[in-house]
Amino acid sequence: MTAAAPPEAEFITDALAHWAEVKPDAEALAYGGNRWSWAQWYDRVRRVAGALKRAGIGHGDRVAFLDKNNPACLEVSLGAGLLGAVNAVVNWRLAGDELDYVINDSGATVLFAGAELLPAIERIRGELTGVTKVIVVGGENDAYEAFLAAAEPAGKSPGVGPDDLWLVMYSSGTTGRPKGVMLTHRNIVAHTVDVGPVLPFAEGDRNLVAMPLFHVGGTCYALFGIHAGVPSTMTREPDPASLFAAFAAGATHAFLVPAVISGVFAAGEEAVKALAGLKYLVYGAAPMPLPLLRKALAAWPATGFVQVYGQTELAGVISTLTPEAHRDAARPERLESAGTLVPGAELRVVDPATGEDVGTGRAGEFWFRSPQRMLGYLGKPDDTAQAIVADGWLRTGDIGHVDDGGFLYVSDRVKDMIITGGENVYSPEVERVVVEHPAVAEVAVIGVPDEHWGESVKAVIVREEGATATEEEIIAFTRERLAAYKCPRTIDFVPALPRNPSGKILKRTLRSPYWAGRGKQV
Repeated sequence: MTAAAPPEAEFITDALAHWAEVKPDAEALAYGGNRWSWAQWYDRVRRVAGALKRAGIGHGDRVAFLDKNNPACLEVSLGAGLLGAVNAVVNWRLAGDELDYVINDSGATVLFAGAELLPAIERIRGELTGVTKVIVVGGENDAYEAFLAAAEPAGKSPGVGPDDLWLVMYSSGTTGRPKGVMLTHRNIVAHTVDVGPVLPFAEGDRNLVAMPLFHVGGTCYALFGIHAGVPSTMTREPDPASLFAAFAAGATHAFLVPAVISGVFAAGEEAVKALAGLKYLVYGAAPMPLPLLRKALAAWPATGFVQVYGQTELAGVISTLTPEAHRDAARPERLESAGTLVPGAELRVVDPATGEDVGTGRAGEFWFRSPQRMLGYLGKPDDTAQAIVADGWLRTGDIGHVDDGGFLYVSDRVKDMIITGGENVYSPEVERVVVEHPAVAEVAVIGVPDEHWGESVKAVIVREEGATATEEEIIAFTRERLAAYKCPRTIDFVPALPRNPSGKILKRTLRSPYWAGRGKQV
């Protein structure tokens, strides 16, 4: 039996309010040893709104949240939304000056910080110029629960509408700094409604929210279960013990990045059996190596696999490869595709050099137009103008083609980006750090194939004359200044970098030996 659908939603808390009224005592969310009903959870969200209002937060103001997965992050996002305020969900993996840059860039005046991450905030507290209040979430010095308890529940403020900014999520920056992607209530609701039907929920189902909430694969995926009115289990991290406990507790739907799926197989037969009860396994955020995908299809024959492709700038998913397409013996080549467009989305395939559309089967840059498309990049009008062009089309920077059935195939990138383990890394932000090492004269950072992570980060370095710095020394240097997933895993030392006549480094030339013989170059 399919779960009852909520009324048509236009605001991000509409579904939550609906289920709190229709089935107030049914379970909504489980986290650790805590469980909340729909009525209890909606009360907490409304108390967040009341507490923020009491703290001076109103329409257009911004708060930030820094922690590993915690229901409080969703509560703050939803509660802030009732006031027309904005939550900037910060990547807790960021290091050094990356963290203070993002928090300052967000314009947040109130920062919610998990107790586990508090030492990182204390080290940079003096650099957080706009933050007037830090609220500790969890741990012995938890202030979050008292923050809620002292507040009167608040409803939606007058004048708050679906086109108000609701969420800021940071993507890696093409020029060396992360960019805040601005998403409205309308963007996120459209995403939930457009993508949800490909992974339908029924009575008795349970959604697993395991991916980081600072990623659209965490926060936006969590909204599918809320919209459908089924209970969700949230794990703090997607570690094997947490995942297997969630599967044992009855999770039927999950979104996992390919690196986590690879880790399941590496954990052994019992781990593989633990996933056998999944009805739907959604994967994406990074390419799935074809051998791993075939292995998973064979291991879980009753599971509906759904590949998702998209960008933060599109609130998440813009195309899906359905369970039926995964097992279509007549068109096995479509396993390598990114599926077909979600409802409401339009696509152009454009020659990047001429700006003209190309024909079916020919490669070009993917441009999308959809109600899911972001407002733009926070405080970066020039970057926004480069990404969103005439008539509202979003340039993705991804190169690919479309087949005769409308299936999208991603083969390369215009952007200088690497996707490793589901995280986007722009080469310039890594190069900016590597070149600061005194032994480095020049550097080019590229992505190379990795069977576990999809791609891994490699630095190709020309050393200063007479310098003898080792691969280990330079990698250690970057780890002090960058999130670990951005740091080079390997380094090649070369006498010179290849360049074109105008002096531009030829990264395609550097990458080609590693990607030789592969259909995809990403």
